[in-house]
Amino acid sequence: MRREVVDVAIIGAGPSGAVAAALLRKAGRSVLVLERQHFPRFSIGESLLPQSMAYLEEAGMLQAVVEAGFQYKNGARFVWRDKASSYDFRDKHSAGWGTTYQVERAKFDEVLIGSAAQQGAEVRFGHTVLGMRTGDAPVLEVVDESQSRYDVHARFVLDASGFGRVLPRLLDLEAPTSLPTRAALFSHVRDGLPLDASDRNKIYIATHPERRDVWFWMIPLAGGRTSVGCVAEPAFLDVPESERETRLRALIREEPTLNRLIGDAPFLLPVNQITGYTANVERLHGPGYALLGNAGEFLDPVFSSGVTIALRSAHQAVMVLERALGGEAVDWLAEYDVPLRKGIETFRAFVERWYTGELQDIIYYPHQTPGIRRMISAVLAGYAWDESNPYVADPVRRLDALHKACSNS
Repeated sequence: MRREVVDVAIIGAGPSGAVAAALLRKAGRSVLVLERQHFPRFSIGESLLPQSMAYLEEAGMLQAVVEAGFQYKNGARFVWRDKASSYDFRDKHSAGWGTTYQVERAKFDEVLIGSAAQQGAEVRFGHTVLGMRTGDAPVLEVVDESQSRYDVHARFVLDASGFGRVLPRLLDLEAPTSLPTRAALFSHVRDGLPLDASDRNKIYIATHPERRDVWFWMIPLAGGRTSVGCVAEPAFLDVPESERETRLRALIREEPTLNRLIGDAPFLLPVNQITGYTANVERLHGPGYALLGNAGEFLDPVFSSGVTIALRSAHQAVMVLERALGGEAVDWLAEYDVPLRKGIETFRAFVERWYTGELQDIIYYPHQTPGIRRMISAVLAGYAWDESNPYVADPVRRLDALHKACSNS
């Protein structure tokens, strides 16, 4: 069997794999990216958070992203019945980027991996990882589309396979998640929003008028296109494939803001459904490998945290890996797993309280204190690792206390 040797092998060419590849190339490492699919390919996760811009800049990808013509984004607008609350991410507690983009992921992901390739990463599409031998000198078993098999001997492997979750499946790393199973129906529409309307600069998160555990996203994209979806318990959205379009259309009409902005706008893609996307693992690292982004853990789409967590994981893993490749002794648990999960747990506290309604009460509270509002805005902008923010340092206690204060006033 053919044998190839590389410093770092990366499974998956999505955002975390692309950024990790670029950062490793900047450090002079040889990198091989193995991607099962061919790009461009559709993906959800279209609304970025400002925190992610710093990692794109660090990876040398910012100019390519800016020049790609994506929809500018400066915040989020929450709506429920006759209530509305907008957060401008430029007005936040944490330092750093306050604006970002809303992107068609097929184009965005292609821009990122193209940039990594331009920086010297070798990228192979249509190559599938079948197995892995872990250890200090890990080996991947790979097959291409002609069914030709070969082994990749690497000094380290990064799994950036997203929802494919290659190593968690191959190495039996899956673990129960504390979040309940949910599903999403989604598509793209041709919207009626003027191209220069300020509404296009924010993601809309709308709560169903009668069920606070059911919510919608509306993400304006470039060129008058909008991503729209509904998230709920699977049974609420469980219809035959032939009825998905009718079901999503009916749900859009039930929410006043989406009905006004989208209404009967034609679907541009078949209405798709995903179920049970929440995932977790026992650990984010092992002998000879680390898990990036959704390959390790995915919470929920409500606050668009997926890409930010993915890029943060790529940055943090490469910082540790570079030291290890340089001969230093590193502690992957203390230097990668625990710090990365700190931000994930911040997002988790917000997600859990969204579905109980507590965070919704906070967001729609009419007498918000400006300082606290900026702290909440910072987390919503992706700054979930900034422990100078009390709602990052101790999110559960702080959010519970804040909800109690809002309820008693």
